[in-house]
Amino acid sequence: MMNFDAKKEKENIVKWIREWFEENGPTATAVVGLSGGKDSSIVAALLKEALGVDRVLGVLMPRGIQPDIDDSQFAVSFLGIKAITVNIGNAADELTKSIEEVVSLSNEAKINTPPRIRMATLYAVAQSLPNGGRVANTCNKSEDYVGYSTKYGDAAGDFSPISDYTVREVLKIGEELGLPERLVHKTPSDGLSGMSDEDKLGFTYDMLDEYILTGNCPDENIKKKIDRLHNLNLHKLKVIPAYKRA
Repeated sequence: MMNFDAKKEKENIVKWIREWFEENGPTATAVVGLSGGKDSSIVAALLKEALGVDRVLGVLMPRGIQPDIDDSQFAVSFLGIKAITVNIGNAADELTKSIEEVVSLSNEAKINTPPRIRMATLYAVAQSLPNGGRVANTCNKSEDYVGYSTKYGDAAGDFSPISDYTVREVLKIGEELGLPERLVHKTPSDGLSGMSDEDKLGFTYDMLDEYILTGNCPDENIKKKIDRLHNLNLHKLKVIPAYKRA
């Protein structure tokens, strides 16, 4: 990756986080949902460097039994941050059951309900902390570009440290932070379908990043797919439209 100074970008993000908290919560704790993947681990590491270990709280939110929960716990242990676990299994199951008593839930709705419960959990935790909490958004530019996130789920948050960086750039920042290979280069997946994110998308993040950064895509069919996903999901990146009376 040419002309990307991971050290400089890391330092810029850390400075931005400090300035944002100085204005929006000088004594508040940063609350971050930890999945054990690259994005949440890297955001947690950035928060620790910016605010100090005592002002970062990781929240693990398995749905019942999570096969890769060890990765989340490893991230907590490696970073040395405080963490709590809130199992959303019962909440997700009961809400799904209640809704399905009156509406037949689509597969898309079933997939997106747990992330929205997780975000509700993060805000409940943040609002219950002694000095208040601010919820970190952990989305990156590549996922945002094709809408690979849940509106009002993982796409929500109070501040977003890495949303202007593609996956390949985020990985470089993770390496600069000194995070272990296990966290930075873990194969990303939704933890639900048994497929990797790239398998579900139908193209690699490297191809997506190249297209985002240069406009080049060697496969016309993949280019069309990326463009379609981008246009279809643009609403996720926009502030909620509000009618202005005349």
